[in-house]
Amino acid sequence: MLNPLSKNRNYLIAYLIAWLSIMLLQTFIIFYFYEVNWKISIVDSLVFNSLFALVGYNLWYVIRFNLKETSSVFDMLVNHLVVAVIIVSAWIGGSWLLLTNTFSDSATYHQFLNDSLPWRVIMGVFYYLLFIMYYYVMLYYEDLQEKLKIEGQLQNLVQQAELNALKSQINPHFLFNSLNSISSLTITNPGKAQEMVIKLSDFLRYSLSHDKTEKASLKQEFENLQRYLDIEKIRFGKRLKFTTDIPEKCSGQQIPNMILQPLIENAIKHGVYHSTEEVLVELKCSEKDGFVIIEISNEYDPDAIKKAGEGIGLSNIKKRLQLIYHRQDLLEIHAEKMIFRALIKLPKSHSHE
Repeated sequence: MLNPLSKNRNYLIAYLIAWLSIMLLQTFIIFYFYEVNWKISIVDSLVFNSLFALVGYNLWYVIRFNLKETSSVFDMLVNHLVVAVIIVSAWIGGSWLLLTNTFSDSATYHQFLNDSLPWRVIMGVFYYLLFIMYYYVMLYYEDLQEKLKIEGQLQNLVQQAELNALKSQINPHFLFNSLNSISSLTITNPGKAQEMVIKLSDFLRYSLSHDKTEKASLKQEFENLQRYLDIEKIRFGKRLKFTTDIPEKCSGQQIPNMILQPLIENAIKHGVYHSTEEVLVELKCSEKDGFVIIEISNEYDPDAIKKAGEGIGLSNIKKRLQLIYHRQDLLEIHAEKMIFRALIKLPKSHSHE
């Protein structure tokens, strides 16, 4: 893992500017308050601060790969105490040897250097504390980002798994009803049974081909819906009347695939199934306030729908819309006298076929 100071060029520049500022300040203090020769003051400040700047930069790797996984707070404090003693001692000793050899003929500077060791030790400890505080904050931040990234990936996997689970509940439900009807037709009307098998095959082929694609155009979904209705018309005959009002501007709208079939299935279940007369099921589409509104309505018997309950269809649609769009207000259900309406409000997509 790279040092956080080297990951960003601006951080590295700021680091160098900070140490240059410290060098200038220390040079001024030594020259002005301790009356040390200005050249010696510059070299003194340059040696001490540049060495700790180098040590502090590499301290990241000591913390990252050796001290980060310390088992207890006590062990961590002891380890840091040992590392601090080693680093500060090496820094003071190395700088002292280098400067005493460089200015070996200046007894006055030697005396100043020896007298200044206590406050230099304090400065070394202070620098060490600043570095470890900064590095631990960066470690915490990087760990947090990694956890958030992993959590986001897991949430996506869970969401996808949940969406797949919701979809998987729809096809078997419809398939079960269709196979029962085919079984009956093989005895009463073999020709219609064969036709229904072909229609069912086309419908399921579309469903499987779009299993990995979350959305499809309204035009594609309506074409597949027609296959479903052809199957249901074989089952219910003249009892099922289906009409549509889909303007051309709505046909390219991207919608979650297989989202309409459960609504039509619900309309047939609660309208046509319980009736002996012709029942009208309507599909309409319109645009309003940045939304595409898809409305499916059907005539129904209020007493019959209370007995049958809501079923998995509407529940699945609510959950899928919530998972995909992160909103809970995109499906509305209205029971008005003898008409049952289901409205899906979808944010208008920008690409149209």
